[in-house]
Amino acid sequence: MRILLLIVGILTLLMGLIWTGQGAGLINWPEASFMLKQTQWIYYGGLTALGGAVLIWLSRR
Repeated sequence: MRILLLIVGILTLLMGLIWTGQGAGLINWPEASFMLKQTQWIYYGGLTALGGAVLIWLSRR
């Protein structure tokens, strides 16, 4: 169970960081993405990354 939480947490954290980077315009990939330079994706990505960090924390407890 711990390993599963850790893997899901890492993947969720990375996904959230990518969403945040796309929303901020730092990651411009893929070029036709609807998320590029859209402020709401900074918030969605931040919350997703926070959720991933919580899962990682729970897996290490």
